Amino acid sequence: MFAVVPDPIPARMKGLNRAEICDANFQQFVREWGGPIGAAPPDDAPILMGSALDARGFRELFESQLISRHLDLMARVLRVQNKVFYTIGSSGHEGNAMVARATRHTDPAFLHYRSGGFMAERFRKLPGMDPVMDSALSFAASADDPASGGRHKVWGSKPLWVLPQTSTIASHLPKALGTAMAIGHARRIGQPLPVPDDSLVVCSFGDASSNHATAQTAFNAAAWAAYQGLPAPVLFVCEDNGIGISVKTPEGWIARNFAQRAGLDYIAADGLDLAAGFGDVQRAVEHCRRSRRPTFLHLRTTRLMGHAGTDFEIEWRALEELCAVEASDPLLRSAAIALESGLLSADDILSLYEATRARCFAAAEAADRRPRLTSLAEVTAPLAPYSPDAVLAEATRCVDADMRAAAFGGDARLPERQPPRHLAIQLNQALHDVLLKYPEALLFGEDVAQKGGVYTVTKGLQKAFGGRRVFNTLLDETMILGMAQGYANMGLLPLPEIQYLAYFHNACDQIRGEAASLQFFSNGQYRNPMVVRIASLGYQRGFGGHFHNDNSITALRDIPGLVIGCPSRGDDAAMMLRTLMALAKVDGRVCALLEPIALYMTKDLYPGDGAWLTTYPPPDQALTLGEPRVYDDAASDLLILTFGNGVPMSLRAARTIQAEQGWSVRVVDLRWLLPLNEAAIARHAAECAHILVVDEGRRSAGVGEGIITAVVEAGLGATPLRRVVGADTYTPLAGAALLVIPGEDDIVTAARALASG
Repeated sequence: MFAVVPDPIPARMKGLNRAEICDANFQQFVREWGGPIGAAPPDDAPILMGSALDARGFRELFESQLISRHLDLMARVLRVQNKVFYTIGSSGHEGNAMVARATRHTDPAFLHYRSGGFMAERFRKLPGMDPVMDSALSFAASADDPASGGRHKVWGSKPLWVLPQTSTIASHLPKALGTAMAIGHARRIGQPLPVPDDSLVVCSFGDASSNHATAQTAFNAAAWAAYQGLPAPVLFVCEDNGIGISVKTPEGWIARNFAQRAGLDYIAADGLDLAAGFGDVQRAVEHCRRSRRPTFLHLRTTRLMGHAGTDFEIEWRALEELCAVEASDPLLRSAAIALESGLLSADDILSLYEATRARCFAAAEAADRRPRLTSLAEVTAPLAPYSPDAVLAEATRCVDADMRAAAFGGDARLPERQPPRHLAIQLNQALHDVLLKYPEALLFGEDVAQKGGVYTVTKGLQKAFGGRRVFNTLLDETMILGMAQGYANMGLLPLPEIQYLAYFHNACDQIRGEAASLQFFSNGQYRNPMVVRIASLGYQRGFGGHFHNDNSITALRDIPGLVIGCPSRGDDAAMMLRTLMALAKVDGRVCALLEPIALYMTKDLYPGDGAWLTTYPPPDQALTLGEPRVYDDAASDLLILTFGNGVPMSLRAARTIQAEQGWSVRVVDLRWLLPLNEAAIARHAAECAHILVVDEGRRSAGVGEGIITAVVEAGLGATPLRRVVGADTYTPLAGAALLVIPGEDDIVTAARALASG
């Protein structure tokens, strides 16, 4: 405790507005300083005897602390005037400025929201940058905000390698670890890095967040990497303020949980005392950079002014406790160091304090006059970039023919010279092609290496491209997708595999809240290009039940900016993969390829006809995003709109419908499930007398709802229409599965209903 709590507590300290009280406390503390005052040390001398921090460094850190504090105070004042829109402050955490000082601006940083001190200090790393104005623009949600363009108050900077994010609790830890692992991995495969080879990754979070499952998976994966000797230079910075919103962290819990944790090198530092804490912070940074091991920096902090501006702690927290917390304000300790060392007088400190206040308010007023986002087009501009011509050119770009022939074992063994094959083989050949085309591409996941995947789709790829480019991961979907983001951050092109669609839901937020949001919240400055392959959908004749027959696509289709492709045949799968890789490469898109499990090995449309085998498309062929495949484009009596397993089912049903009703049937394989090609849906619907939507997903919130909406919004709602869809239930075992998921008979029955009016 740096100040004494008066007893009795004066009336001034009993107010509701704790920001005003902290402000007054600081000024009173400085004015009434009665402690020792030394002779001012030289700039390069320790600020206090035995401190690892010199006087110059202390002054700059103190200034960064004051900037952070006054940004908080400014936000509280201007929020009531509707000029500022973010009031989760950094007060009490200003000691994280030490982490910024001890690291480089090229050390990628994934920060939590109490990082004002860190940002103010990191701004010193590059000349000509203004942390106050940049922060004010962000607070004001100005379109000129250099971090997010006014989309959110996020700590971020492209030149300072602070990746903007709006992570849910601890959800940024997996991608931070992934980025750290990618630094060494890129070197091992000879790919250039956007940061120096000896960079480390900073990842900050709170003590309460450390308990979250997503945090725990990152700690476990870090230890898993360290156990195997894999470089993972991530500095986990746990800013321990002892409370999460209103729930206190048990005293000593963080140290007890992490100090002896295998695979994590633990170092504690006092974040409330610059003079005492800097040496330990510096030691943690140097250890992490030198050892390339995961390092856990336990930084003692406190939380002032509540969780956020709307958290009136005095309503639920004892006044004596609040006053004790406020007495531990790190700015009081910094003022004491400045006075005790003789570096600054009381007048100097108060003058600097008020000058910083004036600077922050002036910046805020200036920011309030700057433009804000005023149209939907402006808001969404960075969300889903698409350069059709460039993507097509990249998708159809071919590697050197001789190199490709050598990779496949000679010209005669090129896949396009082979007989027609099923979807799994054509996907495998396409993966060979894209790994050859993109030396920065990595394929990884559970069982993808020696085994070749549970459906042999990746068979032979590790042998062909080596264990550094095709490798198994730990069994953790969250970490698989976190690693993918990390590799993408370091300029690689990841192809993570999620073994089953049901397993994706374990880790959905790594795509929803993290990967797919990065371009949006960074205003297009950062991107996470990747193609996530997922074995999906049902129809395994009841084998495996729900987990092997998950037909829920809704969670994916609800992710803004995500591209989803779902092929039903091998040639489409190969061409779609090329397009998805090009979308990732050119536009930085996050893409998902849903591979229908039941169609992996399917050979026949009808027994023995081999009609579902396809020839391999030459490497200069690709699909256009949104482009459907149409069967019998001239048919106009009945339109069937479908995808995945629904395609061969609909084609078989079409023959029966034609025989029964005399109708010509047009089957449209949509292929692309996000974004849906609403224009194509409307065109085909307008040309046909009846419409059937065949959606193998569930009745509620399935793809079919989007298709029907496109039809209705095109003004075609009067066209007779039916939907064939799965039931709102999980998939059972054995034959009971066929009661849940739609089949050919259901399609024929729906057509009969349309025919009868």
